[in-house]
Amino acid sequence: MLLNCLGYAQSVFQRVKNSMKKLLTIAYIFLISLLVPVSVQAQVVLEDKITTSLAQIVETEKAPDETLPGSDKVVPTQKIKAKVLEGEDTGKTIEFVNDFVQLKEGDLFYLRKFEYVSDGKTVYSLADPYRLTPIYWLFAIFIFITTMFGGRQGVRGLISLACSLFLIIYILLPGILEGYSPILISILVSALIIILGSYITHGFNKTTTAAVVGMIVTVIFVGVLAQYSVEATQLTGFDSEESVYLNINTRGQLDLSGLLLGGMLIGLLGVLYDAAIGQAVAVEELHKIAPHVSRLSIYKRAIRIGREHIGALVDTLAIAYVGASLPLLLLFSMHDTPILQLINRENFATEIVRTIVGSIGLILAVPITTYISTLILVKPHRHGVSVEKMKKEEEEMEHFHHAH
Repeated sequence: MLLNCLGYAQSVFQRVKNSMKKLLTIAYIFLISLLVPVSVQAQVVLEDKITTSLAQIVETEKAPDETLPGSDKVVPTQKIKAKVLEGEDTGKTIEFVNDFVQLKEGDLFYLRKFEYVSDGKTVYSLADPYRLTPIYWLFAIFIFITTMFGGRQGVRGLISLACSLFLIIYILLPGILEGYSPILISILVSALIIILGSYITHGFNKTTTAAVVGMIVTVIFVGVLAQYSVEATQLTGFDSEESVYLNINTRGQLDLSGLLLGGMLIGLLGVLYDAAIGQAVAVEELHKIAPHVSRLSIYKRAIRIGREHIGALVDTLAIAYVGASLPLLLLFSMHDTPILQLINRENFATEIVRTIVGSIGLILAVPITTYISTLILVKPHRHGVSVEKMKKEEEEMEHFHHAH
């Protein structure tokens, strides 16, 4: 009996021992699960810190010239003593060597501060010179000249520009970042810019309405053409460093090819606006001079005016894109790359597609806006005009048209 009791007690003790082992194992796993997030979080907190703040030069001292790494260019350097004007280091005086833009005592600049966690070291460098003061002056001169020589129309133009920038900054950009289709939201914002800008600058009248309708139809067509062109040429939108950084910052959620499409539409608006308004006004003035002339005759005469305008507009657009890409052109011209391979590269293919699509949009804006303007603005009054006179005017117009 005693032996049976001892055996039972031993078996109970063994079960308790096994249970304790299981509990200890579970407790160990639980503690590990708590500690892992803490360690991960600690790694996130201990990242290198980079901050930028406004500072002012207190004292400068000439330092030996240095050769830029990877080049043969010798640049001047200077030892800078500066006072921080904002941020957590406000009032602090720091010193560092500058090999960027040379500054002088009293100059403002933006100071970049690097705090390295690995060794606790802090490094300062010049991020950018303070450029806002001359920018403010240029902006003030621009407003003064616009209002001085443009009068009321110039003021309206400034208001239109402000509205356009507001729509781009507060509707287009947030919409794209929120994940909406860049092409659709670009067409929507372009239409809003066209409507607000046109009516603010030129008032609510039939001529403005004709130009607005013509521009919106053209923008929709260009949007479809741009989407087809980007897909056909397989443009990814990764044609610049900004695109790469943007993709990283949005964790790859942004449609960069769609953003490229949107950029084509927004970039076209300024020149498109000029062409459309010009054609609508041409139709209106021709109709005022000869109210008895048919829509077809007015259309042909206005188209001739538009043809003279198209060449300059297309040239302006193409040269503007080439000017913006000049450093890229110089870079590739230094290498013996076959011209066809050069054109095929995305950097160049993007600008070529952008220029061609924009030029097509400008060319089509002339007949589209002219046709819509003749429908809206031209209502021929033939009373008191003989058939012979009208026929003679038509023949003279045809002769003049073919002569040019």
